[in-house]
Amino acid sequence: MNSLTQKTLVVMKPDAMERGLVGEIISRLERVGLKIVAAKLVKVDEELAIAHYPVTDEWLEGVGNKSLGDYQKFGLDPVQSIGTSNPKEIGHQIHKFNMEYLMEAPVLALVFEGNHAVELVRKLVGSTLPLLAAPGTIRGDFSNESAIVANADKRSIKNLVHASGEVAEANREITLWFPEFKAD
Repeated sequence: MNSLTQKTLVVMKPDAMERGLVGEIISRLERVGLKIVAAKLVKVDEELAIAHYPVTDEWLEGVGNKSLGDYQKFGLDPVQSIGTSNPKEIGHQIHKFNMEYLMEAPVLALVFEGNHAVELVRKLVGSTLPLLAAPGTIRGDFSNESAIVANADKRSIKNLVHASGEVAEANREITLWFPEFKAD
């Protein structure tokens, strides 16, 4: 293993499982040379969901402000739609939606390994917001979700997969999801 070889966590979320897209998604990741080194089916409990989605005031405000920007862009009233215009309160609601989404059905957790694995997986997966994901990415090809629709439905954005955003996050998440697996 060279110094550029990394491990990263990928979680096939409930919508990927329900829509039968797991094989296609895994195939896309394997075709670029990534290798599965650990996998397991998980029924996520509240403890794992909380640990997977740690929040900070900065995250809450950021997510809330992004949502407020969407409401403004589409000329919608956030108070009418989600019950508040406070960015932090919106952030708390989105955090709750994300946890509920992860717990709603079994998910497939995988550790992929390869050169620049974290960055490569993120590129292949596409934008967290499927509506903004480029064609050719997993989210761009298989989802058309937007934050504004998800918020109106009082649920998380159905974006098929979770992919670690950086090496430190990948190491933390691999240890969290695979305590028996040495993350490096």
